[in-house]
Amino acid sequence: MRLKLSLFLNYVVFAILLNSVGTVILQVQNNYGVSATGASILEAFKDLSIALVSFVVASFITRIGYKQAMLTALGLVTVACLLMPQVPAFWTTKLLFAAVGSSFALIKVSAFATIGLVTRDADEHASFMNFLESIFMIGVLSGYFLFSAFVDSSQPQSTNWLRVYYVLAAMAGAAFLLLLTTPLDESQVRSGEKAVGLNNMADMLRLAVTPVVLVFVLTAFTYVLMEQGIMSWLPTFNNKYLKLPASLSIQMASILAASTALGRFLAGFILQKVSWYWLLMSCLVIAGGLVLLALPLAEQAASQAVMNNDYGWGDAPAAAFIFPLIGLFIAPIYPAINSAILSSLPLRQHGPMAGLIVVFSALGGTTGSLITGRVFELYGGQAAFYASLVPITLLLVLLTLFRRMQASMAQPAA
Repeated sequence: MRLKLSLFLNYVVFAILLNSVGTVILQVQNNYGVSATGASILEAFKDLSIALVSFVVASFITRIGYKQAMLTALGLVTVACLLMPQVPAFWTTKLLFAAVGSSFALIKVSAFATIGLVTRDADEHASFMNFLESIFMIGVLSGYFLFSAFVDSSQPQSTNWLRVYYVLAAMAGAAFLLLLTTPLDESQVRSGEKAVGLNNMADMLRLAVTPVVLVFVLTAFTYVLMEQGIMSWLPTFNNKYLKLPASLSIQMASILAASTALGRFLAGFILQKVSWYWLLMSCLVIAGGLVLLALPLAEQAASQAVMNNDYGWGDAPAAAFIFPLIGLFIAPIYPAINSAILSSLPLRQHGPMAGLIVVFSALGGTTGSLITGRVFELYGGQAAFYASLVPITLLLVLLTLFRRMQASMAQPAA
């Protein structure tokens, strides 16, 4: 139980930091005069760091040790957070997200691999994976309110919001101490390590070219491309398109995090009784319908909107509440497919597979944010979010193909 609590706290810390990128994209445009396209590079600093470190580390994560890797990550991010308010500049922000991305790679690969050590079977694995991801979204939700508490909408150029990083440094330090004092038995994995030896990298590459894994990573890539594109640009959409004040724009983006957290929490129970495939297919169809319902409402609201710094939640248009509910329906996809592939593999392959998950998720996140940012700048916020219908449609096809291939594997799926 103490180990699970440690994993939860680690995820909360990194959820706030990773998904603050949408808030920070908005703030660096106000503070440092960066364009929308220029600000979108922050997603690349975060996600490409995740991808690179995951690829390198996943091949020998068992030799480093899951606990040691997570402690290193927490220590690094504590230092990076303390640097932010001391040196307020766009390059420092890039450095922060590079450090956060590198650290999260260590955290996520280790956490995903550790789940196999603390769960008994595929059903428990799928359930815990959804609960862990729901905790991640609760962290994202709390992050919106934490950051908005430090943002002064009446002074857009103020850098006082950077003081939030002192709070985040304290949280990372607390997570470090909890993990340091929590035992983790890695003997099952270390005993299998001898059989793999120096071939871990080759083992991961062989795994990557397996047909079912190729379809899986393309599915994960597409999902994260969609999710991160929406999540990273929702605060800017609220502020620049719906004309809400900056602080309120950040707060209202929390609806997406809250609905995603709720979706994953409920999926943790539903997946114990319902096939993951039929749940996800139903959710995607509903998500597509929600896009077609919400964005026309947003267009109507935007045409009548006038920026007012006194606006509160009660003054926001219906579209600001409806569109973020897409999180409720896309939420179960990522943890469900991750669990399906991991629970189909032996324990010794969980580390390399987790590395592939993180690598392609990171690449998807970067691609999604860059595409959304570019479309947002060229064609406006409505077109940028209408584009989410493309990955939704592609996911319907990929999930069907993945299910057919995954079912043919030796061990049953989650």
